[in-house]
Amino acid sequence: MSERRARPASPDARKSAWRRALTPPRAPEPPAAPAPAGPRPAQPVAPDSVVEAALYRDGVRVSTPATLADTYRELREQPSGMAWIGLARPTESELHSLAEEFDLHPLAVEDAMEAHQRPKLERYGDTLFVVLRAARYLDAPEEVDFGELHVFVGHDFVITVRHAAAPDLSAVRRRMESTPELLALGPEAVLYAILDSVVDGYAPVVAGVQNDVDEIETEVFRGDPEVSRRIYELSREMVEFQRATRPLVGMLHGLMAGFAKYGTDEELQRYLRDVADHVTHTSERVDGFRQALTDILTVNATLVTQQQNAEMRALAEAGFEQNEEIKKISSWAAILFAPTLVGTIYGMNFDRMPELHWSFGYPFAMLLMAAVCTSLYFIFKRRDWL
Repeated sequence: MSERRARPASPDARKSAWRRALTPPRAPEPPAAPAPAGPRPAQPVAPDSVVEAALYRDGVRVSTPATLADTYRELREQPSGMAWIGLARPTESELHSLAEEFDLHPLAVEDAMEAHQRPKLERYGDTLFVVLRAARYLDAPEEVDFGELHVFVGHDFVITVRHAAAPDLSAVRRRMESTPELLALGPEAVLYAILDSVVDGYAPVVAGVQNDVDEIETEVFRGDPEVSRRIYELSREMVEFQRATRPLVGMLHGLMAGFAKYGTDEELQRYLRDVADHVTHTSERVDGFRQALTDILTVNATLVTQQQNAEMRALAEAGFEQNEEIKKISSWAAILFAPTLVGTIYGMNFDRMPELHWSFGYPFAMLLMAAVCTSLYFIFKRRDWL
């Protein structure tokens, strides 16, 4: 396709052809009808995925092409230049165009299309494909937002594909342009600057999570009923944070292992070692956060269990006191029921009743009631009902 890259057809190039073959040819457009009189309505403009494209020579920006086609053409005209193309949620046609121009591997292009990839580093011939997970802390909802970034690095180009708002690569570009001596080292310098930006972005997240853990500890011992849900949500975020940081340690050590083989500049070697140190520190902090949240969840479960036991004990004591009161009431009711029963029977006034006209009937009834009541009183007293 390009004069700058006259190469024999490689197996990778043949693999990329199948995607272009699946795209049906565009049907010829019918002749346009004459435009009606009057002002034309505004036509919608398709959003451009190219955030910024620039060409550099010796660390200095020499051109800012407006389209991908202009970038290809100007890069072919400047063999000693380097293209840095930044994309945000690109379309398949744009990625296919980049793959055809820069001979990108179809597997890497497919990963860049689908996103939701784990952090990894793959080398396809002369092209390095890197997947990074950026993170940022959102203060208002107190949540960690994760983004995904794909980077293609070749001998004269760097292509970044963002699928979220983070990271802010415009700041990385300004930083590199302010240090031409570092940018002049080529695409590897850009890659290391991107790695440094992603890793530096973890620091505010670590600080925000540390503050959340401190607040959760306070809420746990204060007995906040919503703290369990917050612990669970933060634990899930720490799992995602681990998935973003832990693979970076191996990736950076892999890059460091290739210093001698690929002739990496000594300045870039020091730069990468510093990034690797920061990644290791961040990964250890994230592991510590997850362990701390696990311990806090255990403590919270213990405190909740103790609180439930105390409530059950209080309910049991209240039930016992109620039972004691019920026993007393029942005892006095039984004592009072005996004379009531006797008085009710002898108050029916029938003519033919035993002892109705007996001279000792009244004293006998009173004595009987007193005896029954006294007997019941001592029985209930002996059983601790009174």
